Amino acid sequence: MLRFSLVLIALGVTLCGCAKPPQLQPQLAAYVGHDTDMVMTGSISADLSSEDIAMQPMPTPVGRGVLAGRTITVADGSQISLLPGEVVLTFDDGPRPGKTEAILDTLEAFNVNATFLMLGSAAQRHPELARAVARRGHAIGSHTYDHADLTTLSQTEAIAEIQAGHMAVSDALAAGGYEASRFFRFPYLSENGLLRASVVEGDLIVLGVDIDSKDYFRSTPQEVMDRTLARLEARGKGVVLFHDIHDRTVTMLPRFLAELEERGYSVVSLRTTGGGVFSRDLITAALPEGKAD
Repeated sequence: MLRFSLVLIALGVTLCGCAKPPQLQPQLAAYVGHDTDMVMTGSISADLSSEDIAMQPMPTPVGRGVLAGRTITVADGSQISLLPGEVVLTFDDGPRPGKTEAILDTLEAFNVNATFLMLGSAAQRHPELARAVARRGHAIGSHTYDHADLTTLSQTEAIAEIQAGHMAVSDALAAGGYEASRFFRFPYLSENGLLRASVVEGDLIVLGVDIDSKDYFRSTPQEVMDRTLARLEARGKGVVLFHDIHDRTVTMLPRFLAELEERGYSVVSLRTTGGGVFSRDLITAALPEGKAD
């Protein structure tokens, strides 16, 4: 614990970015007990209408269980090694009522698991939904508290944002007897060496992206699916980034999974060992002055 604290102090000496977005303080204040229903920021675009995004008819699984692959339990990011034809499904920015449930139903229909990188603010607003994801057998990691671009914050602010996000997700799950994984993803995939070192020292595992579906663009479900499949075919394997907050993703997912099954891919489940120090009160000095830990 002492070594970790000293490392964080040393890392904090060199700041990477000083711009402080005006929402940072209320984000952290909401985590420590204020009932503030904040609007999530980040890669969130307006969804198309149901008429615009309709893809009919919806497919049924080719063969229940055929798509499900192996489970990989990792102690660090270097151990996520996929074989040709293996895919990891990840969903960022949730949970979102009305969308996350539909994604869970589709994943269950195809008997596959995914990893959900949740915003702490969203998990705090919808703890029952966060627990529903865990109850269905999916891994849950964190994605900061409110989707701040950490490279625009001071090192102290960035660490506070990471910690608040991880603790909010952990608390939402703990009420149902579940535990958050150590997976963490940088918002906007925006990072630098100092931030990554802080996350690693915090015993979290940075989960990268090989195939970005770009489902946050104003695209049709068909365009999202075609774009994602093309990138997957070019690589032959990889970690796929979706978001469980868009209608287009909800609509596209059954066809996408059916296509994966038809093409002979398998969906790998990820798990992590142990917990992370960001789930314990070791870096409370990073919280803004006057805020409870």
